[in-house]
Amino acid sequence: MLYFQKFKGLSSPVPSSPPIKQVGFIWLGAVLAAAAVGYLAYFTKQPLVLGSFGASIFVLFILPDTPFAQPRNVVGGHFISTLTGLVFLHFVSPDWWSMALSLATALSAMQLLRVPHPPAGSNPFIVFLVGAKWEFLLTPTLLGAIILVIVALFYNNLSKERSYPKYWL
Repeated sequence: MLYFQKFKGLSSPVPSSPPIKQVGFIWLGAVLAAAAVGYLAYFTKQPLVLGSFGASIFVLFILPDTPFAQPRNVVGGHFISTLTGLVFLHFVSPDWWSMALSLATALSAMQLLRVPHPPAGSNPFIVFLVGAKWEFLLTPTLLGAIILVIVALFYNNLSKERSYPKYWL
């Protein structure tokens, strides 16, 4: 019975809303990051937008001090997760069970390599859903993740309250 009692939660208070100035700063950073990958994809006619990048933008601008937002985690996490998805798709099987194994393997690999980035956890699913080819590792994955980190680097450091990144390697 104790197990199901945990489902009630701890009755902790809901966190307060951040100041509107901070929300506006985050909003503009998110617009710029999304616009950067979107415009460069449009201009170069290259696929630079990945569904998981929306969540990466969340982490980069709302949680820039966390380990998940650091450049090694953003770029490394997306790279490892996509590579794992591609390996399972092309060398194991395109079936649902291979997709499940690739996701679990990607999460484990990110942890072992110390590059966990939660948004990248969806990359194996994306790889399977679109039937990605090997070039998917370069564009959109690697180049798109690098672009997001560059925007976060320049934008987050405009604020006197922020210093990004906390570490590189």
